[in-house]
Amino acid sequence: MKTDHHVILRIVAKPLIPIISLFALYVHFHGDYSPGGGFQAGVIIAVAVILYSLIFGITPAMKAVPPLFARSLSALGFIIYASVGVWSLMMGGNYLDYDVLFNEPPGGHHGQHYGILFVELGVLFAVAGSMLSIFYAFAGRVTEIKDEDW
Repeated sequence: MKTDHHVILRIVAKPLIPIISLFALYVHFHGDYSPGGGFQAGVIIAVAVILYSLIFGITPAMKAVPPLFARSLSALGFIIYASVGVWSLMMGGNYLDYDVLFNEPPGGHHGQHYGILFVELGVLFAVAGSMLSIFYAFAGRVTEIKDEDW
């Protein structure tokens, strides 16, 4: 009879992983008002997937979040970040100068809010995708020494 000695970890992790992901969104969207932002939120999202893979295995984790998706997410994050900078250059400002994004009259702050939101979203995607790609690269390696050789 095969026993599952990780049953408690699996039961605890199932509700915990969505809460960790939700907390990442909280950290991301409150980055303007409190410590946090895209980098921290990206790391927290990667931690949720890494926790899933540590408990349920690397193969189910790679089925849920494929490595190609992680690499694409990372690239999309860099594109979003760079696009905001290029957008502000095209509007006549400096790179990542949010105030010129919407040609607002003096005192307008929509460009500042949306610019930071887009940049932080790009950072979130880039960090989460990069962290997962690095984890998959290390976790997916075939060991050179088998367990029986120790």
